[in-house]
Amino acid sequence: MAIRVYIDQGHNPSNPNTGAEWYGLREQDVTYRVGRELFTLLQNDPDFTPRLSRPTPETQLGTSNATSLSTRTNQANTWGADLFLSIHTNASLDTSANGTESLVYRIPSTAADIAGAIQTNLTALTGFRTRGVLARPGLWVLRKTRMPAVLTELGFLSNPSEAAQMNENPALFAEGIYRGLVAYYGV
Repeated sequence: MAIRVYIDQGHNPSNPNTGAEWYGLREQDVTYRVGRELFTLLQNDPDFTPRLSRPTPETQLGTSNATSLSTRTNQANTWGADLFLSIHTNASLDTSANGTESLVYRIPSTAADIAGAIQTNLTALTGFRTRGVLARPGLWVLRKTRMPAVLTELGFLSNPSEAAQMNENPALFAEGIYRGLVAYYGV
């Protein structure tokens, strides 16, 4: 049976729950594009069945931050996903901050193992440094899912070099995540 991956492209296209904005780029646009690329890769692999939180760039989830997040986790739970994968970009007032990291509910866990495989493959393809796999049990999408959940921060939208790479090559980031999933699941 195919592995069901719920791809949550972080944030909404407009308020509520929009993401970071730097250098004319919006987090919700970057995450949408990477998520679409990942969806295509998984859809073309018979070992996976993907679903998107935002099938179109205009898809708006919820009417508040809370309902945006609960809509995402409820969709994944109702569908019976095997993995909840939330795609985000990081940001900092320190524009030299850099690297990719993945957040999970607890370490050790299945989610942490999946996140580790994603980190290894994402950093190998992008050249970004790894900030590691970190436990963040307070995050809604990590604590309200009934399956392993990983929130991956692709890189820093506030870092000009990383922002440019995420914007110019979303397929590279999708490929890194995809290779991580293939490596973890051994398919």
